[in-house]
Amino acid sequence: MSAGSNAPTIIKRKKVIAASGHHGGAWKVAYADFVTAMMAFFMLMWLLNATTEQQRKGLADYFSPTIPINRVSGGGSGAFGGDDIFTQQTLAQSGTGVSQPTIGMNPVSSEQDAEAEAAEVAALRDIEAVLIGQGGESMMSDQALRHIITRLTDEGLVIEIYDLPDVTLFVGETSVPNPVSAEIAAIMARLFQVVRNDVAIEGHLSVKSLLHVNNPIWELSTDRAAQMRLMLQSGGLDPMRIVRQTGAGDREPAMRDATAPRNNRIEVILLRSDV
Repeated sequence: MSAGSNAPTIIKRKKVIAASGHHGGAWKVAYADFVTAMMAFFMLMWLLNATTEQQRKGLADYFSPTIPINRVSGGGSGAFGGDDIFTQQTLAQSGTGVSQPTIGMNPVSSEQDAEAEAAEVAALRDIEAVLIGQGGESMMSDQALRHIITRLTDEGLVIEIYDLPDVTLFVGETSVPNPVSAEIAAIMARLFQVVRNDVAIEGHLSVKSLLHVNNPIWELSTDRAAQMRLMLQSGGLDPMRIVRQTGAGDREPAMRDATAPRNNRIEVILLRSDV
């Protein structure tokens, strides 16, 4: 090319991409998250298969507590103190709450009642924890624990003892207890001696799929409740603490399917002192 040529000068630049071989390390973070999620999933599947219904309920209650310590909210001086429009001890007395002022109410007495109620709830929770083994080992065998579920209500600590498809509490359509019923009753009798709460016993049955001319549901549910009362007394429970024994027949099923074996149950209730 001559020196006086007007041809343009072409310059080639090579683009260099750093770390083009492995595209950076972002994929490692995503892969680690995936592996962690899969491990958590398989752990959940293992727990669902290895635990009983009662243990799963205890785990669920631990992460989402739904039972308050006090049935009247606010107005306390403790850790859960505070005032709101439903307070019956502070705002109600000033005329701005939900109820009219209580004549002659002693604030000291009200505070003592709240403390006594909290102590009673704590005692019932301790009984529940020891019974089903929330804090570790239970006093009962794993086979017996399969038959038990508990809940704390306004009435008291309700202990449901129910049939399983493969193991029943009583022999056939009788009130003769199987060994698992005797084991549960003996342990409950020992635990109930720690507190002074009265006891109520209710017998329940499932609905029969076929109609019987003589269907002794009322007599059988009452007889089974009576048998539980006798087993508790044999275990050392003071008979004077048993204040109610009823047979509800098949009128209060626990499951939507009224014929399910789960409806054959005995409810033993540690009553609150104010019930």
